[in-house]
This record gives sequence, structure tokens and C-alpha cells, in this order.
Amino acid sequence: MGHLKYSAGEHQVCQDCLSPLLSCHACLLQSHLRMSFHRIEEWQDGFFHAVTLKSLGLHIQLSHKAGETCCHPSPAFHDDFIVIDTHGIHEVGLYFCGCEHEASHYKQLLQARLFPATATDPRTAATFAVLKFFHLLSFESKVSAYKFYHSLAHQSDNTGITPIRDHYSTFLRIVHEWRNLRSLKCAGHGHDPAGVNATQEGELALLCLACPHPGKIYLTGGKLQLNRLMLTYFRWMYSVFLAINANFHLKHRAISSDTKDPGLSGGWGYFINEKPYKAYIGNSSAVIQECQQRSTCVSHNAVNMADTKISKGLAATGVGTVDCACHDMKLVNGVGDLQKGERYVNMDYLVSSALSTFSSLKVINFSYDIACQWHKKLWGHVPSLPHRLQPDPVGKTFRYFVPKFHLAVHIKACQMMFSLNWSPSVGRTDGEAPEHGWANINCVAMSTKEMGPGACRDALDDHFRDWNWKKITSLVLLQKVIKAVRAEQEHCIALSELEDSIQESELGTSSLAKWREEIETWEVDHTKPNPFERHIDTMTQAAVWLELAKQDAKELEDGTAVSLHSEVSCSILISTSMDLEHAQRQLRADAGLLSQHPTDTQRTSILTRSNALLRCIDTWTMIQTLYMPLIDLSSDNDDDSGCPKPNPNSGKAEDSQLLLPSEICDHVPCDRKLLEIEWSLRLAQAHDALNECRTHIRLRQQLVQFKKHHIRGQNPNTRARNTLDTVEHRLALVTLSNHLDCPLTRSHLRQSQGRTIMSWIWLTQGISNDDAESLQDMLRVEWCKARAHQNCWSEEMRRVLAFFNWQVQWWEDRISLQTLARLEETKGLIAYAKRQAFIRRRLSASFRENAEYLRSTQRFMVIVDGGGQILTSPGAASDAHRAQPPMDNCTGTMYLRMDS
Repeated sequence: MGHLKYSAGEHQVCQDCLSPLLSCHACLLQSHLRMSFHRIEEWQDGFFHAVTLKSLGLHIQLSHKAGETCCHPSPAFHDDFIVIDTHGIHEVGLYFCGCEHEASHYKQLLQARLFPATATDPRTAATFAVLKFFHLLSFESKVSAYKFYHSLAHQSDNTGITPIRDHYSTFLRIVHEWRNLRSLKCAGHGHDPAGVNATQEGELALLCLACPHPGKIYLTGGKLQLNRLMLTYFRWMYSVFLAINANFHLKHRAISSDTKDPGLSGGWGYFINEKPYKAYIGNSSAVIQECQQRSTCVSHNAVNMADTKISKGLAATGVGTVDCACHDMKLVNGVGDLQKGERYVNMDYLVSSALSTFSSLKVINFSYDIACQWHKKLWGHVPSLPHRLQPDPVGKTFRYFVPKFHLAVHIKACQMMFSLNWSPSVGRTDGEAPEHGWANINCVAMSTKEMGPGACRDALDDHFRDWNWKKITSLVLLQKVIKAVRAEQEHCIALSELEDSIQESELGTSSLAKWREEIETWEVDHTKPNPFERHIDTMTQAAVWLELAKQDAKELEDGTAVSLHSEVSCSILISTSMDLEHAQRQLRADAGLLSQHPTDTQRTSILTRSNALLRCIDTWTMIQTLYMPLIDLSSDNDDDSGCPKPNPNSGKAEDSQLLLPSEICDHVPCDRKLLEIEWSLRLAQAHDALNECRTHIRLRQQLVQFKKHHIRGQNPNTRARNTLDTVEHRLALVTLSNHLDCPLTRSHLRQSQGRTIMSWIWLTQGISNDDAESLQDMLRVEWCKARAHQNCWSEEMRRVLAFFNWQVQWWEDRISLQTLARLEETKGLIAYAKRQAFIRRRLSASFRENAEYLRSTQRFMVIVDGGGQILTSPGAASDAHRAQPPMDNCTGTMYLRMDS
């Protein structure tokens, strides 16, 4: 580093300029005519002192070029003006231009890229640079305005020697107005001749670019005519998926009121218009007087605790939202405050409000974690809604689903009826869209809960708009297409192999035709028998015990019972032996977990259990000799019969051989009844073991997902890892300790929900009284699941290019929409509209370029209209060629098959 060299009279240096050289007073002022908010230091008393450009004599003259003198300068607010900039908070000397025909003061500030705190006699302003920086920083880091402002204050003076005057409340007001004006500008309302007051509800929201929007990328009337077959196959193209959820992190304290702080958007974005919403909630005829009916499924807190949510001191206990379930985007007018809890009266209004945007669509899909309860009285509540929000069910299909992550905790009937995995025309939608975005928005809860009601809604609206914009620009949908095409091909092969094996079996082609008819009937009408449910009950170990007990009771009643012990029958003997085997495995596993240096307490626990088990085995073997007298229990070493012998000298209960009928039947005669009892119990035991494997796999999946989405920090992650290790140990114990004929590898221990090919542990359905009928029932269910998996991957919606093309045309129409009195303002409108159209063209081109990967490496079908716009997504080649109609039935539409 060099040394600062300065001559006499050079005493000032700028902290923010590139060059650190000292300057004289005149040169410093001349070089900062266009950099009026830099921080200056002056050499005095042997060190540098902070000084302001205003104290050095620099004044800012608005509406004139730098250095140009105004004939009628007017000092701003007694020459005491504050500017908030990225370099700090500055006191500046600012002069307005008083020349004839000059603009008003606030317009002069805006022309200088200074945002005034008020339009009447402004005394404070913030630079566009600091507002843009804070706006972006609040999206990325979720920093609060309080921390950001005080960071600027400390940047100006971190010693406290020169206190900075508090303009925090002024900065809040500027930021609030800035956000509102930016959203209006980005939505094109600066080009509207009718002005801002003509803005309608929801017009500031960014739309989901891949959903069907009437009049934009959804073709109606004569533009597209499809025959009945194509309308059935492509029904997913004209459907919408709504994901419903509530977030109780976004509380809002009872601060201010809607009268004092009504907000600036008023339902223009994602939040609904508050006035009619609260009028509906408060209407005694709309609100259901009695408490919500308790859940008939599991104990859902969203249902059972909706009326007990603590709301003391809160204006809102959280927010309810309706998202696009396919693309994780907030929907227009689909967000609203919850005054008490997740009550149906609130959620019904929000869903109807979001649904009104898609009123012309024929297929509506709802995803809600309590859909099994919510849908029951939905249509009974609809007549109480405002007339404009009441959906018309005539000619429409409404389907209800439970999100995949939440489905596992529902009862079995709900898992079948409301599963996204088994329903057609849903793609790989998981229904968890709102949950994906909560982690992003929850970070702002500490800031928004202290705001006034209007400011809170406007701030959340702004963050939701940024969330949607990132979804649009990141082109995540293209990655989903690539994944979908690959997975569709894999599941198509899996389905084909399963069908080939069924056709080669005794079931034949007739069974496949029958099953296909059953599932297609159920897909159209869910009141028909569900093909995914088994019609034959499987036999469990508990059921076998019950059946054996009934047989013993019948023999006693008939007087045919032959028992060699007064209390222990044949069935009790064998079932007790299996319990002893299980206790041995548990003890062996727990003993293996001991470290090399176990504590006295650990050793005592293992030894006590071993002694107790050994006594139980001794008692059991005494009874065993009555029913199996040929077993050599004397450990005669001269016996060469080949019969296994116990090892009583090992001293370990877990190593003692029980010598059940299946172990000795090849060496010595054994009662056939004992063999039959053990066989039936072993089969049921194997089925129970598989069920336990499946349960632990599901539990592990749920824990992994919960850890991924909700656990942060070293300590919570360590505890979560320990819980997962416990489940892994229990799963390993089940899989290694049970007698399974099929090989079991780690790859088999995964839950198949359409992403992986199912392993044999999911195909084995247990034992029934009629093995042939059970096999056919099992194959029918698994064929239905395989078919559903294959079809799901062929239905990803693809409307992105058409939406971008519509947006380009929309912005180009804005170029000539309005002409202002000042030529430079008109040119500004034109330039902004051209820039927005250019951005959409570039996004469209980027998407198209990346999509070439699919064109060169995958096989898919594309539907293109006469204008060259892609209307559908890559589809399943296996079904597409069967459903492809002739050209004359599809006016204005061209079907292309593309192969690598």
C-alpha cells in the first residue's frame, strides 16, 4: 500500500469514490456535482473527520443540468432536506426550480430519481437506488425495514457522536408506496388511459403461466374442435388444480384498523378484498353457529381445533391460501386472513374467490389435507356465499384429493378414495404446493405481524408476487418435463411387462379387459366400486390365533378334543413357541447393541431378561415333551438319528433351540396337526412381517420428509437423525429376523408411489382361504396401480410458450394505448412496454432452446395450433398413437410425432 500524498490546501477525501487521493475544496465540489450522496472526510487535528457535502457548500439544483444556475431557485423546506441513500442518511442542500412552466416539487424529485415522502412540501426522500436495493434484499434475505434503515444510520455514524435524526417511519411509508407503484407499473397500469382507479381485483397478480386461462392460452369456440375421444383423453388440458392450506406462522396483531390503514391494493393482488370478505364472515346468516363437526377420519387439528385457536390480541391467527397445485404459484384473490382458525366459512370463501378466475373450466381438482371432511358440506355452504362467487356445478366435474405427504395419516378408506396416485388426469401432482412456499414466506412473519392490517397485506402480496416471478423466470417446468418423459417410459415398460405376465398366466386377456372396464368406470364415477381396494380379506397372525381358538372351543364343545395338558392345547403350544422365538430375536439384537464396555445397569438388564426367558423356555419344553415325545431332550450324544439337539450348556436363552415340528419333521415322526398349526401361523407371521416392513418404510419416508422441510440447526438435526436411526434399526430387525423365502435387498425397502418400480414386498398381499381367488384379486389391484402410475407421467401440462406469446402481444398493444401531454413521458411509456415485451420474448426463447433437449433425446407428441403455439405437453407415446384422431376432426390443429 502506498502513502497518501497531498500538498497544502488538499484536505478532503471521498470514501465512496474509486480514487483515494486527497483533493482541494474546489476540485472536490466539482467532481461531486453528479455524486451528491457520497461520504466525505476532511483532515483536521491530525486525523480525518466526517463532513457533509452540504457543509462544504454543495447544493443540488433540480430540473437543471449539473453546474447550471437556476434563475428562480427555491430551497427545500428551509434548506433542511434529508435523503436516504445506499451510502447512508444525508443532510443535503436542495433547491427546487421555480422557473415558469416547471413541474411541481414532487415531480422534480422523481425526475431526479428521488422518491418523496409526501407530495405536499416534501422534506425527506429516498433514492431509487436504495429502494431497489432494499426491495430486492427483502425478497432474498427477508430483512426487515427496521434493520435495513438502522444499518444505513450506523453506516452514516457508528459512534453515536453525531446522532442521526430518526426518519424510520418516513422510510416505511416510502417503501409501502414504492411497492404499490412498482406492482402497478409492472402490471401495465401506467399505460391505462383510465388510470389507476380503473384497476380491477386481481389485476396486479402474476398469473401461473402453465395453467389454462380463458382468453389467453385456453382455446374455446371455433378455434379448436375435438372429437369425443380426444376430449376424453385431453381432459387434463382444460382442468385446474387448486391446493388449499393455512399458515398460522403469519399471525397479525391487533394493531391499528382497516379504517386507519386500509392498504393500497384493496384486492388487486393475491389477497382478497377485505371489506366484502369481513362483511361475509361477520354475517350471522353466513357463519355456521354451531362448532364445526368433528373429524370422522383421524383427529385432524385443522378440523377439531378450528374454533379453539387462541386469538387474544390478534387480528388474524394466520392466513389461508389457494395455490396452483401443479406449479406452486399463488392464485389471484386466493389469500385471506383467518380470524379464529381454519374454519370452513373462511376457506369456502377463499376457494370460491380463487375459483372465480377459472369459472369457464369444466374440471376442477381440489387438494386439501382435510378434503375428506371439507367436501362433505361444501355445497351446502355455497348458497350463503356472495352471488358472484357461487360456482355453477352444472356440466362440471369437481374432484377432491388429499396431498400425498398428508395422506399417510388418514384412515385406509380415505387413502383409497382421495389419493392422487390412483386418479387419472392428475400427472405427478403431489398437492403440497402451499407447503413448498411456507419456508420462504415464514421468515417475514416477525416483520408483518407488527404492521397495520393494510400494510401487512400489501407486504405479503409483494412477497407472493416475487415468489411467482421466480417461478416464471427459473423455468423449473422444463426440468419437470424432462423428468416426466423419462419416468413415463419406465412405467410404460413396467406396465407392459405386468400385462404380458398376466396374459401368459391362467387369468388371460379376459381378466385384463374386465379390469380395464372396471377402472375406467370408476375413473368416470367414483361412486362405483373402487378397483384399488381388495375384495378378499387377507389372513393375519391375530386372525389365525382367533381361528385356532375357535377350533379348540368347537372340539371342546363336541367332546372330540384330545389334550395332553390341562391348560395348554396344541395351538397354544405352537403359538407360545413363536412368541419365545420373537423374544429370543429381540434379546439377541439388544445384546448386540451393547458397546465393548457396557455399564452395570445395561448388563443387569440383559441378564435379567435372559434369565426370565430361560425359565419360560424350560417350562415350555416340559410341556413340549408331552406332544412331541420323540424329541431327544436328554442330549444323548450317541443318538445318530440326525435330529437337531438343543444346546443347554450355552447358558444363553437366545441360543436355545426350541425344536418346533418344522425343524424335526424330516428326522422323526411328528403329529400332522402340529405341522398344520405351525404352517398356518408361519404364513400369517410372514404376512405380518411384510406389513411391519411397509409400516416402517412409510414411517421412515414421513420422517425424512419432515426433517427435510422443517428441521434446521445442528441440535434438531442430530435428534432427528437419532430418530431415523431407531426406525432403521427396527426395520433391519424385522427384515433380518423373519423367515422370508424371497431375497430382500435395500432397494426393496422403498415405498413406490409412482417414482420407482415396485418391489415384491408391495406385491405380496398375504394369504387367504382361497389362494387362486386371492392371487387374482391381488393382481387386479396391482395392475390398476401400475396403469395409474404409467398414465400419470404422460399428463404434464405444457402451456408456457403460448402464455409468453400472449404476454408479448399484450405488452405490444400497450405501446400505442396512451399518449401523454409531455413527449418525454410518452416515450417513457413506449420504452417500458417494449422492454417488457422483449423480456417475455427472451424467456420464451430460453425455454424453447432448452426444450430442444427433449426434441433430440426423447420421444413425445406435441400439438401445435395454426400460429405455431404449443398447446399440450409431451405425452405418452404408448397411448398417444391410440388416441390420435384424423386431421379433419381437429380444425386448425396439427399433430406431430417426434422420435429421436
